[in-house]
Amino acid sequence: MAKLPPENSRVPMTALGSQPPACPSGSNAGRPRLLVIDDDRKLCRLIKDYLEPLGYEVASVHSGPEGAERAVAEPWQAIILDLMLPGLDGFEVLKRIRRDSAVPVLMLTARGEEADRIVGLEIGADDYLPKTFSTRELLARLRAVTRRAALRTETPGGPEPELAVGALRVQPGTRTAVLGDQPLSLTPVEYDLLAALARARGRVKTREQLLEEIRDRDYDVFDRSIDVHISALRKKLGDDPKNPRFIRTVRAAGYLLIHPEAP
Repeated sequence: MAKLPPENSRVPMTALGSQPPACPSGSNAGRPRLLVIDDDRKLCRLIKDYLEPLGYEVASVHSGPEGAERAVAEPWQAIILDLMLPGLDGFEVLKRIRRDSAVPVLMLTARGEEADRIVGLEIGADDYLPKTFSTRELLARLRAVTRRAALRTETPGGPEPELAVGALRVQPGTRTAVLGDQPLSLTPVEYDLLAALARARGRVKTREQLLEEIRDRDYDVFDRSIDVHISALRKKLGDDPKNPRFIRTVRAAGYLLIHPEAP
């Protein structure tokens, strides 16, 4: 087994310190299942060695085509997806996953370039992580995306009523949205963002408030991620940011969902 470096060092896969396993050793019952799609086999082993004692069941594949196929063939609680893959890059793998599945996807970017992160978020990634990550950050982000996914299936106190803004209808019970008669194809994060704006319709939501509602994390975030998701959401709504019908930008404040017939 590879020896892990000290906690929080900024190199691929660092140690987090001791934590008790989430489930008994030798039993996979009830363990969250994760799929790692990465051609770096050493990194895959380190992720597996780190996460399995914490209660996860971790499988890995090492090429884009195999990853795209297995991602939709089996149930997973989350997928860790590398951007640079043989046979099919991570963007194309993510597109194929999103055709059939809303499973949370955490993308790894070796270069850490902003453009890669923006594209990943636009086509459906739930979060991103540069490959020089600490395991503390990996675990926190992984727990956040899986917790949000679990909350999507919970309906405490009964289903939330439909949220209607003009021809736009947001349906929390099924986590869907419809514009006129046309269903909107939204990523999980885009849906959460639209629902947050719909609940506050007519009131400004700051970027920080939106991040808190849809990201559910208490560490540094990519400060343009909300803007990226808003841009993608506007495209799906057919909304012009210069003459918005639905989502209005409030300078130095944030965003609000307006009635399409409002002045």
